[in-house]
Formats: sequence, structure tokens, C-alpha cells
Amino acid sequence: MSRFFGLLFGRRARRRWIHLILGGALAMPYVFVGQLVVGPATNSRYVFNDLPLQLLSFAVGLPLAALTAALFPLTRPMEAGAVRSLCGVNAVLLARGPARTRAARGRAAAWFTLHLGFGGIISGMSLAVPPFAGFLTALPLLVWLGGAQLVGLPEALDQTWVLALAPVAGVAALVALAGCAAVCGSLLARWAPALLGPTPEDRLAVAEARAADLAVRNRLARELHDSVGHALSAVTLQASAARRVLDTDPEFVREALAAIEDTTRRTVGELDAVLGVLREGDAPGTAPAPTLAADLAGLLRRTRAGGLRLTATVDADPDALPPVLSREAYRIVQEGLSNALKHAGERVSVTLRVVIAEGHLEITVENPLPHARTCRPGGGHGLRGIADRARLLGGTMAAGPAEGLWRLRVRLPMTCPPTPRERP
Repeated sequence: MSRFFGLLFGRRARRRWIHLILGGALAMPYVFVGQLVVGPATNSRYVFNDLPLQLLSFAVGLPLAALTAALFPLTRPMEAGAVRSLCGVNAVLLARGPARTRAARGRAAAWFTLHLGFGGIISGMSLAVPPFAGFLTALPLLVWLGGAQLVGLPEALDQTWVLALAPVAGVAALVALAGCAAVCGSLLARWAPALLGPTPEDRLAVAEARAADLAVRNRLARELHDSVGHALSAVTLQASAARRVLDTDPEFVREALAAIEDTTRRTVGELDAVLGVLREGDAPGTAPAPTLAADLAGLLRRTRAGGLRLTATVDADPDALPPVLSREAYRIVQEGLSNALKHAGERVSVTLRVVIAEGHLEITVENPLPHARTCRPGGGHGLRGIADRARLLGGTMAAGPAEGLWRLRVRLPMTCPPTPRERP
């Protein structure tokens, strides 16, 4: 019994009833327009006082409502918002954007017509049934106080059994009204995903937006890994080297502390740039991404300050590189040196070569193999990030032991395809 009462008068049923009443309110302007058509057509001056003519005006107004919904694409998101809030339909099943295709507008028009149709009927019943049910419920008391003549009850109904059943009929009328509202609300909630749900075009647009967002997030993750990871590795080794020679080599300690300060300041700037993109999408005023042309010298200086014997050969003009290639090449060099800092050990020799050969920019990082046994191809996020960058630029990456050395070699074409962030 409680379940039956909940279906008719529970929170979900009440909210769906409100949704139907809103549909009835939206239907009123179309009913008034229908009266302007029905009145002259039937030579009647009092359409409002004639129930059949009112129903005819309602029937004339519904096609106008469908036409309105078909002409205005924003009808679908407005109706979908009302369905999400009042009908208890999962938001995943409903479209969020306006209807742009003919099929989507047609389905939205069908939904709008059903909403106004059911809403108009339930609204009319909600206005008429409760007063009538209240009168039936109070009828025995009214007759007992004033008599059938005072109430205006016909003599044929002035019977004891009629008066006894009148309250029952009143309660039954209210239950019937609640049942009709519950049935109409359930039907609309069931039909909403089919009529207001996303079309294949909508799903494709959402998938493309999600893929673009994931591409941006992946790139930002690589930027954070390369920038912050390299900085932490460099700062750790610089601090460790400075601590060991604190009493014997003050000059080296000063250089190491200056390199730590420079590394952390620059990394904070890069972190602000990435966070600015996360907050606002390439927010103005953020620091530009580092490039091979502008920042390679500083990267080499900071790396050497950590105690690494770094030999760098740059047989290429960084200023002549395309901006995208210069930026991504800097990150590749940074990650390659970061791996050497992590795995090659202190005071070992690392060789970096940046050359242009056969229309490709070649980046090679080598360090002694015995100190790099923990570094395996594809075994960490750094090498995977380098491989991703190379692949997006149309290049190749190879990492592994070669001739007694650990060698990282990246080949990037000088003419690079635009990255997802730079495509028009």
C-alpha cells in the first residue's frame, strides 16, 4: 500500500506533476491563438465558456507548438534541462546542445508537443477535479446543515446511499487524478531519451571534443613530467654534489646553488604556464614554452652544475628550426639529459649531439652503459614521452645499449606536421 501511495504521491511523482503543470502553462499561449482561429470558424463569441470549443482550440494550438519547437533549436536543451531536473532522467541520456539537424529538430518538436499535450490535459484536470472532489467529500455535511435544496442537489440524488458514497467518490476522483498524472509523467520520462537524446552527430561531436581534451591533457602531462621531473633530478644531484664538497670547494658550491636557484625559478615559470593553460586555455601573460633556440645553453649550464661531465655538439642553427620542432626538441634533449642524471651516476661523461642530416634533426644522448642498467626502453614515462613526441612530429626514437654505451637517438623531420594544439 505504501508503495502504491509513493507511486502516486511520492517525491518523484510530485516533481513530474510539476513538470506537467509547466507544460500546461506553456500550452496556454497556443490555446489562445487556437481560440482566435476557432471562434471565427465556428461563429462563436464565447469560446472560453464552451468546453468542446476549448478542446478544439487546444487541438489547433498543438501543431503551432510543434512548429515553434522545430524552428527554434534551443527548445531541445531547454526541455532537456527541465527533464533532468523534474523527471529524474539520467543526464547522460539527454542531449545538451541545440538541435542542429532536421531529424533532431523533428524529435524535439514531437517531444514539445507531447509535453504540452499531456501538460494541458493534466493542468485542466488539476484545476477542475480537486474542487469537485472537495465538494463531494463535504456533501453529506452540507446536506445535513442546510438540506438538499440549499445545496442545489437534484431530488433524484437526495438519497441516503448517494450521500454516503459521495466522499468515497471524491477521494476516488483525487486518486484518479494522481494516477493520470503519474502515468503521463512516467510516459514522458520513458520517451525523453528517445526524443531528447543525442543524435549520432551529437555523439561524434562529443567524442571529438573529448579526444581533443585528452590530447591537450596528455601534452600537458608530458610538459609537467619533462619540466618538473628534470628540474627535480637536476636539483637533487646539484644539492648532493654541493653537500659533498661543501668544505673543500666553495666555488663549486656557489655555482651549484646558483644553478639550483636558476633551475627552480625557471621551473616555477614553466609550471605557471602549464597551469595557466589548464585554467584558461593558453591564458595571456603566461611564460612561453622553452625552445632549443632560446634555452639550450641554460639547460646545458644547469646540467653541468649538477656534476655531470657533459660534452655537447650542436651542428645545427636552432634559430632556423620551425617553432614546433624547436620546442619539442628542447623537451627531448631535456628528458634525455634527465635520464642521464638519474641513471649515469656522478662525474661520468655524457655526450649530446644535435645535428641536421638528410633533412632530419638528429638528437643523440650517450652515457656509459654500466651506469645505466636501470634504464630500459619503454620502461619509464620519460622514454615513453620522448617516443610520443617523436611520433607526433613524424619522427622516430630508439633507445638501448649500443657499443658499450647507453644511446638515445631521435630523428625528427625538419618539416613537422602541426600538433593537435596548433591545428586550425
